[in-house]
This record gives sequence, structure tokens and C-alpha cells, in this order.
Amino acid sequence: MRITPRVKAILDWYESDNPGTKTNLARILGQGKLGGTGKLVILPVDQGFEHGPARSFAPNPAAYDPHYHFRLAFEAGLSAYAAPLGMIEAGAATFAGMVPTILKMNSSNSLATLKDQAVTASISDALRLGCSGIGFTIYPGSEYCFEQMEELRELAEEAKSVGLVVVVWSYPRGPALDKKAETAVDICAYAAHMAALTGAHIIKVKPPTAHIGLDAARKAYESIDISTATARFAHVVQSCFNGRRLVVFSGGESRDLDGLYDEVRAIRDGGGSGCIIGRNTFQRPKDDALAMLAKIIGILRGEKTEG
Repeated sequence: MRITPRVKAILDWYESDNPGTKTNLARILGQGKLGGTGKLVILPVDQGFEHGPARSFAPNPAAYDPHYHFRLAFEAGLSAYAAPLGMIEAGAATFAGMVPTILKMNSSNSLATLKDQAVTASISDALRLGCSGIGFTIYPGSEYCFEQMEELRELAEEAKSVGLVVVVWSYPRGPALDKKAETAVDICAYAAHMAALTGAHIIKVKPPTAHIGLDAARKAYESIDISTATARFAHVVQSCFNGRRLVVFSGGESRDLDGLYDEVRAIRDGGGSGCIIGRNTFQRPKDDALAMLAKIIGILRGEKTEG
């Protein structure tokens, strides 16, 4: 594991953390083809819980097998693999030590109508399975957001006490937010900032659009450049303690590769830490996914991959 000057500088951001947590964070930052750069590409596979198995895996039936995702993350040289309890249990022994894992601690499902998630794993599960960290979703704006934040506080405190990294998915949802507002730049930045305030080491949010979701924020944004994707990513990163937290952006639904690569370039140029990209990866045939991930990694490394 390489502790480069860049990784050392990032570890110094987390001033309250113990050696165990910093070791696990360094392990994630040192893994794979982006190791030592301070950039991350994480494979999340919690979509079976969220959307159902057919909607998630039928486009590429090999992905029904939990071992497929471990292999994909390892062969692609990714930074980590994140998944719910059952998925990680299904491959924990076979792939022990091959790729850092992040245990997703809560999940929702498409059958429910509540903007809430159930806690489906424990810190002891994460330790038993050799995970480097835990993941937790909050829905700022939901009627249940305060309960979620309180659940996160308890789990994060316990996770940090035993040396685990905390990754927070911060997705604004709720009765006051329409679909446009959920990805509005002001609301994405607000959600990212809240995740930082809850003590997250790594923050996951959706790519922000130029839309302003809160009328009360419009005046503030008159003096903030949000005219380009790069500027919007930079603003979200700035909102996370002036860039002193790792911020990764989700890949969303499967779409054309040119648009995805342009977005990754904007993340890179805006100072984002990288991508956490699921369906755009595992819904493609493996060779296509590996080629796509290689190009994304090249873009984040600053290589001449344009065109």
C-alpha cells in the first residue's frame, strides 16, 4: 500500500480519527489503478434492494452472481466495492483481501412508499467480514431525515471507535422537493455539507444540475458560478469544508458513454474525488464494463483519453 504525499495530505484532513480508521482510509486510497492519486472509483451494488433483481441484473445476467461484482471491482482496479450484507457475505471468504469492501448498512425498496431506509447490518458484521468501512444513506428533506441522522450518528460513532471508514450517501428527497430539486446545485451542495457535518469521511451525492431548488437560496447564487458542470462540481466540493472531505459523485442510470466521460472530466476538473458508479458498470457485458472503467480511471488520472 502506497502512502503518497497526496494520500498523506488527505489523511491529515481527518484530524480526530484514530490510526485504525486512517489505515482503512489509506487502504481505499491506495487500492487499484488510482492508488496513491487521491482519486477514487467505487463499485456500489445495492440496486437489487432498491430497484429489484430484474431491473438491476437482467441486462447482464452474470451480475446476478455476487462473485461477479467482487471480480469486476478487482479486475478493473477499483478503489472499493460497496454492497449490502448478503452480497458481501456471499463472497467475503473467496475474495478476502483482494479489494476493500464497504458494508452498506441501510436500504430501501421499490415496494415501500416511505422516504426512509431500514438498517440491515451491524458494525460487528462489518468487522466480521473484514470491511474497510460502512455506508449509510440519508434523505435530507424526508419526513424521516432526523431519525436517519440519529441512526447515522450512532453507527458512525461505533464504526470510528473500531477503525472503520464512514461513507454517507446523501440524497435529498421529500414532499417539498420535486425531481428537479433533488439534483439542483444548491440542494446537492446542501446535502453534501450535511453529510460532512455528520462526520462522513467519504461523501456521495448526485451530479448537480444548474437548477436552483430553494427560493431562499437564489440571491446567494447570484454571485456563485454554476454555469458549467465543472463549476457546479467545484461548488459542491467547496461546500464540503472547502474541499477537506472526499466527495464522489454517482453514475445514475445507464446512459451513453460520451456523456458519462464528459461528466467524469467535469468531476476531475472541478476537484471531485471521483465516481461511485454501479448500474453503468454492471449492466454492461464485462469486457465493455472493464473498457469503460479503464477510460474513467484514465480520465481521473489526467491521461490523454479524450476522443
